[in-house]
Amino acid sequence: MSFLAPLFLLGALAIAAPVIFHLIRRTTRDRTRFSSLMFLQPTPPRLTKRSRLENLLLLLLRCLALALLAFGFSRPFFKQSTFSESSTGPAKRIVVLVDASASMRRASLWTDARARVESSLRNVGAADQVAIYTFGATTKPLVSFGEWSATSPEARLAFATARLAETSPTWSGTNLGAAVITAAEALADAEGAKTIGPRQIVLIGDLQSGSRLEALQAYEWPKGIEVIVEPLKAKNPTNAGLQLLAETTDTDRQSLATVRVRVSNSAESTREQFKVGWLAAAGGEFSGAVVDTYVPPGQSRIVSLPVTAGASLETIGLRGDDEDFDNTLAVIPPAQQRISVAYYGAEKPDDSAQPLFFLQRALSETPRLAITVAAQSLTDPLTDAARASSLMLVTDALPAAQALALREQAMAGKTILVALKSTAGAASLAPLLGIETLAVEEGKPASYAMLAEIDFQHPLFAPFADPRYSDFTKIHFWKYRKLDAAAIPGARVLARFDRGDPALLEVPTGKGRVLILTAGWQPEDSQLAVSSKFVPLLYALLEFSGALSMQASQYFVGDSVALSTPATEGTAVRRPDGTSTALAVGATQFAEANQPGIYRLTATGGRTQSFAVNLDVAESRTSPISIDELERLGVPLLQAKPPAQAETARQVALQGAEAEGRQKLWRWFLLATLAVLLGETLLAGWTARKTSPVSVPSSP
Repeated sequence: MSFLAPLFLLGALAIAAPVIFHLIRRTTRDRTRFSSLMFLQPTPPRLTKRSRLENLLLLLLRCLALALLAFGFSRPFFKQSTFSESSTGPAKRIVVLVDASASMRRASLWTDARARVESSLRNVGAADQVAIYTFGATTKPLVSFGEWSATSPEARLAFATARLAETSPTWSGTNLGAAVITAAEALADAEGAKTIGPRQIVLIGDLQSGSRLEALQAYEWPKGIEVIVEPLKAKNPTNAGLQLLAETTDTDRQSLATVRVRVSNSAESTREQFKVGWLAAAGGEFSGAVVDTYVPPGQSRIVSLPVTAGASLETIGLRGDDEDFDNTLAVIPPAQQRISVAYYGAEKPDDSAQPLFFLQRALSETPRLAITVAAQSLTDPLTDAARASSLMLVTDALPAAQALALREQAMAGKTILVALKSTAGAASLAPLLGIETLAVEEGKPASYAMLAEIDFQHPLFAPFADPRYSDFTKIHFWKYRKLDAAAIPGARVLARFDRGDPALLEVPTGKGRVLILTAGWQPEDSQLAVSSKFVPLLYALLEFSGALSMQASQYFVGDSVALSTPATEGTAVRRPDGTSTALAVGATQFAEANQPGIYRLTATGGRTQSFAVNLDVAESRTSPISIDELERLGVPLLQAKPPAQAETARQVALQGAEAEGRQKLWRWFLLATLAVLLGETLLAGWTARKTSPVSVPSSP
């Protein structure tokens, strides 16, 4: 027999009450009439050992009534096998998704994840089909449905936990949306199976806010699939991370030999003071100056670290954080890049009224860039320096032979910018563009012209697409050259003046292009050279022509790294952990950057290349997202299942409640209690009559 409310059995302790009442009786029930008692002191009767408990049957009935009442309120029932095992009923198909991204490297999270997986697997039935996937930037199967079915039911748990024990968190980011879709597709493929019951996805992870969920926005969920979310919580709420900021091409940044990093602090953080500096080695002590920075929870700060010439420092470290998985940055300080620009013009370099004067000062040398403007002869053959230049500028008329030579360079992939200072300079446009003639005349604005229509989708103007920088109306053009863009085959107008005349055109020429600026940037023609747009526009031109190679300042784990030259025989890449990978001959990409740190490529002939790979910035955003966010994106959520022990206890309680509801033994205990009380009442009355004294009539 079992009890639904066993605490009521404590009520049986009330049995002691009748016994106590029988024992503490201090007066006798016998009364004898006597004359005057005023001169006597009352003395209680002395109870003998034999008279301590009287009417034992009456006492037993009263104790039995209390015991029956306690048993009735405890709702007893007899156990019955009312619930079948979990193996009965339709078999379920379950996909267990385990987060194995870099954020799971935090203290105890991976151990908790493995324990949660084992708990979930203990609760599946013998007929259920289970697959286990781990996910980070990509989703990989750990145990497939086929492997689960091919393993005997009693060995499945050990098989799955052994596979999980061989796995550890990666260094990749978290693509949660793609992982959930992969699991849903795996379950959707089972729709044609003969016996398919409920289909569920069990998601186990830290659900950090840096998870990518974009894939879920347009996904249409298959019917009958439900998601159970089992979030994991880190013991330490504080997490600060480092992010290397990309170098810009503006003059102020280029003039400083520094590396800028952003320090971000989590919203739940309990720490605010951090130290940032160069490390002598990964995980080692600081080397050189250390920057103290104050970062309140939920905010970020930018820190600039000086780059010491000749120092071999390649790692930036953060101290003061509870979690160190994202506290280092691999950095290769960029070397100075040397660029040569060929210039075709007849003016002197020190003539402040000519374009070359402003061009040389706008492209001044910095610690990051050394740009040489090499003046070329208008009549001499092309020099080696000109042939090595990706960008050529023309401001004066060229002889036909020179124009044809430059056209060959454009056909080979070079970029040529022709800035028309006068209509005379337009004479070389026709042979340069490969057309017979091109009519050019002076444009005559009333007072000045302005740029009105600009194609901000083009790479030249894309840096100005932000509304804060897109205003070109303050640049006045006093005069310009007017030409018909329709007369140039394939010409694309990138900017127009407010009168509708073309200001800048692009003409594709073979593998390269010719750009035509219908006004010069010298003060006689316009205010372009003295405007804030001039330098960024020149850098955009250098980048567009390929002269300025904007190499990635950093790569993230999982990125494909472009090699400077195709791999040859003997080319290998050494990883940060010391292992090496040989590259196939002709390979142009390295796609195995699976850990943060410095990678070094070596090839025959002494050619080397080093590149830094860092953790995905989003992994530092460890604050958990709300589960409602998944539901908002259409994920069909179920309440997370309790652990196996709790689920078993719940089922036992449900079985007991159902059995007690059917049997209702408490009613019989209450009837027995009433019967005992009735018998006790009758017995007590009979006993009272039997022991009552015989009344003696008083004397007259």
